[in-house]
Amino acid sequence: MAGDEDDDRYRAPALDKGLDILELLAGVDGGLTQAEIAKKLDRSPNEFYRMLDRLVRRGYVTRPDGDRYSLTLKLFGLAQLHAPVRRLVSYATPLMRELAETSQQANQLVVFDRGSAVVIAQQEAPDYWGISIRVGSHISLFDTGSGHVLLAFRSPEERQMMISEHLRSTDKPPQSPEFFARLDQIRERGYEMMASMQTAGVFNLSTPVLGSDGKAIAALSIPYITLVNAPQAPDITRTTELLLAATEKLSQLAGSTVKQAK
Repeated sequence: MAGDEDDDRYRAPALDKGLDILELLAGVDGGLTQAEIAKKLDRSPNEFYRMLDRLVRRGYVTRPDGDRYSLTLKLFGLAQLHAPVRRLVSYATPLMRELAETSQQANQLVVFDRGSAVVIAQQEAPDYWGISIRVGSHISLFDTGSGHVLLAFRSPEERQMMISEHLRSTDKPPQSPEFFARLDQIRERGYEMMASMQTAGVFNLSTPVLGSDGKAIAALSIPYITLVNAPQAPDITRTTELLLAATEKLSQLAGSTVKQAK
């Protein structure tokens, strides 16, 4: 009894209500209306109006269809900042170092975080020349290989949520049907290869690090440059093969059993 009394003494009803909503929405597809949320939680709809408004304004919940509430990926992004990311980087570091040596190219590891693709680890090229992106850099989902891969290896609903969050943090316009068709092609092929839209002469090679559910938890990318002073360096085809092999190893360490394209 004493334990129950202590639990009641330290209750925070508003916090409990917000957590109830988040936990409920996390377990449904397609979202719920305010009335449906109230019914499932056995409460009056009026009890949830202010809480839902605050969750929407803080970016945890969205209303893509006007009257239905769905979770955004903000909680996922927050989770990326803690132990799972540190563990992923610790797994990735030796593989990224080996990849830099065998490919003679720099590489970086990128995750989705609150509307942006964020570099969480990078490995310099072993020799004089290479393209590096600083850890902590925020890069676009729309015009980078890493961004394309992070979107391609997610469900259509998750893609839309990621894009919605990205649009709120940038002034970029919504994407065309051709863009989504490209994402489907990347998923089928297993990787992205595209000319850099930021630096002339660079090709973005990007592959997904897959979790146990077969979805991308990160992208491992090489900004490939042709090394004219290193004739024995792997060409772009061989470099892509090395990149795919590295991400397959990293995906296995992350718990994936999905075979990646070769």
